[in-house]
Amino acid sequence: MKKLIFATNNKHKVEEVRAALDGIVEIVTLAEAGLSGEIPETADTLQGNALQKAQWVWERTHTDCFADDTGLEVDALGGAPGVYSARYAGEHCSFDDNINKLLAALDGQSNRKADFRTVICLIEGGETHYFEGRVDGQILTERHSNGEGFGYDPIFMPDRFAVSFAEMPLNVKNTISHRGLAVKKLAEYLK
Repeated sequence: MKKLIFATNNKHKVEEVRAALDGIVEIVTLAEAGLSGEIPETADTLQGNALQKAQWVWERTHTDCFADDTGLEVDALGGAPGVYSARYAGEHCSFDDNINKLLAALDGQSNRKADFRTVICLIEGGETHYFEGRVDGQILTERHSNGEGFGYDPIFMPDRFAVSFAEMPLNVKNTISHRGLAVKKLAEYLK
């Protein structure tokens, strides 16, 4: 089975992507590939960050690899936090810090429309390919979770659903989420 290095240190992302690509490709983590260190993420677009992270792995291994970047784009905040979603509350912040800052920024706001976007950059044989997924929804006024999900999942409710991402079983979330949709496009390409 073909192997791909996934340029992330986020164990939740690895879990989601391994579940989605099971039987199609073997996902190799950075640690399993013998890579360590901080991967740069200094571009001002999701596509730029995904490319930067994938190139970091490719330059060190010359092995087929992919990286993703995800942003939560909130209408009332002009698209913020966007490309800065993971570090919205500061460089070494936690998921909770980011959620707290976002909820405070939206306090009293009636427009809670938002979308999640993921861009995947695959480097295969030195060639670059992109896959994008997007899901529209709303930012809830407080956390809703049953222990599933990570990041902004407890406060993001996708359109046509009455629960947050963090209340959904992983197999349901993977079929409708931004990352799930981007990974599905990646899977179709790899087949």
